[in-house]
Amino acid sequence: MKHHDLKTFDIATKVIHVGGEPDKETGAIMPPIFQTSTYVQSSPGKHKGYEYTRSHNPTRTRLEKNLAALEGAKYALAMSSGMSVATLMVSALGEGATIICGDDVYGGTYRLFTTILNKTYKFVFVDTTDPKKVEHALKTHDASLLWLETPTNPLLKITDIKKTVALAKKYKCMTMVDNTFMSPIFQNPLDLGADFVMHSMTKYINGHSDVVGGCLMTNQKAWYEKVWYLQNSIGPSQSPFDSWLVLRGIKTLAIRMREHERNAKVIAKYLESHKQVESVVYPGLKSHPQHSIAKKQMKGFGGMITFYLKGGVKESKKFLSTVKLFALAESLGGVESLIEHPGIMTHASIPKKVREEIGIHDNLIRLSVGIEHIDDLIADLDKAFKAIK
Repeated sequence: MKHHDLKTFDIATKVIHVGGEPDKETGAIMPPIFQTSTYVQSSPGKHKGYEYTRSHNPTRTRLEKNLAALEGAKYALAMSSGMSVATLMVSALGEGATIICGDDVYGGTYRLFTTILNKTYKFVFVDTTDPKKVEHALKTHDASLLWLETPTNPLLKITDIKKTVALAKKYKCMTMVDNTFMSPIFQNPLDLGADFVMHSMTKYINGHSDVVGGCLMTNQKAWYEKVWYLQNSIGPSQSPFDSWLVLRGIKTLAIRMREHERNAKVIAKYLESHKQVESVVYPGLKSHPQHSIAKKQMKGFGGMITFYLKGGVKESKKFLSTVKLFALAESLGGVESLIEHPGIMTHASIPKKVREEIGIHDNLIRLSVGIEHIDDLIADLDKAFKAIK
């Protein structure tokens, strides 16, 4: 497959073929796993592009080629977790840098920024859905990076990427977008002006709940090299086997995302009309505060739903203990449906006062809608609602 052909392919073709070319040596339709730590050199310092697997590995190279194509990037790095990406990206900014971050982000990101990296870097949290608040923060702080999650986790707030990136550029600040919830199928932040895009590959990109991984994509060679240098020096590179598993999972990304969304749309409407539900947050509903922005910058609305149950922590726990098809577990984006309580589970590392200030209350439930039959999913939720009636 020639490099100049890549742009002509639809993304549903790219997920299958880019980086997945048959093995040249054997013709194997599925490329082999290069499960090796080191590589033979023909003479000292003379090798075939690979010296040591922490630095580079042919299986990981294939995955990075695929990831770059999906986000329309020139460069990609595959790492051992999304947290590795966050750590290395912030570290690349240099000691003492200021990062403006969305106030509703994944609990692990919040914990990393406020309890570990805050000793070396400054973090300012702001509601990025409000351009005035973003501009005020940019004016007030000499920030190096604006960190966006859109939709956010778990409140599914949506930031206008194009508008916010333009604001950041005005103040000579770069922008990173965590695109985990949408996947490259439904949203492409680099096309909207972002400097960097990251994913927790653990979620939709892999899609089968059997790999932990993270990736970073960019068109900026200097920053790619800077982050790669840190990755090589510190060591959180994605393993060959995990890289192969993600390459395997990514082949069905396009069809999986369509099925996730199809089920989520039905469930969101079902919940919105349910008497035991206080409110529902889903970008595909007209009731979503940023529904018009979602339509403008996203090609789909995804498989994540947040809703507020009528009641408190007692009712929430009963509801979560009753569902069976929706597995009570952290994480998201797998083919199977998951359900969780952000206040107790994924966002427990955020202080209760801070959680409640942004809307993460004890009756908040997050669904990662899988690709099972919709009737079975609705029946499972019905049973849980009846249990708390």
